[in-house]
Amino acid sequence: MTSETSGARPILIAGAGIGGLTAAITLARAGRQVAILERRTRVEEAGAGIQLSPNASRVLVGLGLGAALSRAAGEPERLVVRSGRNGRVLSEMPLGDAMRRRHGAPYLLVHRADLQMALLDVARSDPNIRLAFGRTVSSVDTEGDEVSVAVEAAGGPETVRGSLLIGADGLWSRVAPAIGDHTEAEFIGHVAWRATVPAEAAPAALRAQETGLWLGRDAHVVHYPLRGGRVVNIVAVMRDRDAARGWSRPGDPAVFAARFRGWAPELRDLLAAAPEWQVWSLFDRAPRQTWAAGRVALLGDAAHPVLPFLAQGGALAIEDAAVLARELARAPQDVPAALAAYQADRRPRARQVQAAARQNGRAYHMGFPLTVGRDLVLRGLSGQGMLKRYDWLYGWKPEGA
Repeated sequence: MTSETSGARPILIAGAGIGGLTAAITLARAGRQVAILERRTRVEEAGAGIQLSPNASRVLVGLGLGAALSRAAGEPERLVVRSGRNGRVLSEMPLGDAMRRRHGAPYLLVHRADLQMALLDVARSDPNIRLAFGRTVSSVDTEGDEVSVAVEAAGGPETVRGSLLIGADGLWSRVAPAIGDHTEAEFIGHVAWRATVPAEAAPAALRAQETGLWLGRDAHVVHYPLRGGRVVNIVAVMRDRDAARGWSRPGDPAVFAARFRGWAPELRDLLAAAPEWQVWSLFDRAPRQTWAAGRVALLGDAAHPVLPFLAQGGALAIEDAAVLARELARAPQDVPAALAAYQADRRPRARQVQAAARQNGRAYHMGFPLTVGRDLVLRGLSGQGMLKRYDWLYGWKPEGA
């Protein structure tokens, strides 16, 4: 990538994850030139499944990804909440058609790699977007009406200049110090174990087109089908004292099996079918006090990590992208004001979602006797009652949508 560009400076985005690519596509559709700086030499999404609730899917469908999502994603018919100890159903929430009718957009389950590829295909085909892999941000300087970014590349150091910089580079953001925030995320004492199981190896009762949520003391398990039902995605979250940065590390199946020894037999059968496990330490941080300063702004986990107890980390990054593009369109000649408006709009929403995710985590992992009250509440909720509880979350729409 050359250090100079002709004409107007592009918008620079650090990070080619789901949030960064969505932001690039949204801005490019508005006629803006965008350059994405990605530290990896190629994009390979770790993990497996991601849930795209209506607040996120409507943004992607609005960008023209509806056909690609319909090919790659599935629509679960319901969410079923069960007791981890005995498998008893505690509550159900309709998804599928019920979500479409209520919120005008689907609730989707998709493999992260498939979603990543759909976004990359759109980005690569857009003449307003340039992708630069193997570029790691090392420092950021604001000079008048432009941003100068020093990057480390295989061929040596480079300097890239743009009209502004969006840090969509995750929990350990290299862009955050440019806005004066050096806050470190903190380990919360939990880890997520992830695996995919071939559908034919899973218990027949757990292959349905639905999302399963199993609750237990200091742990919970989520599973759902991916890729047309050919595989079952599993995420199990439990207490752990050992923390490691990064997306994943190999997990010992024997340690995992011992942790869930007393759980319901059908769930144990599903967990035992996993050929291997990847472990992800969970870190958390309150929304940064400052998301934007001058011509630099943060997006997604770089600004507000969300614990995986509400399935909203990717969704919030997609929402961020839509709002950021809107505010830049409203004030194209005043970037600092546009970024300040973006921050003012998004911080209350992020705080609310973060708080709800943490509250879910406490409820999911309750022990006896607190589980008695929790389970009574869940059994007393109708499917429509469950839907109503999440209207504030799933009903979000970009202004004007």
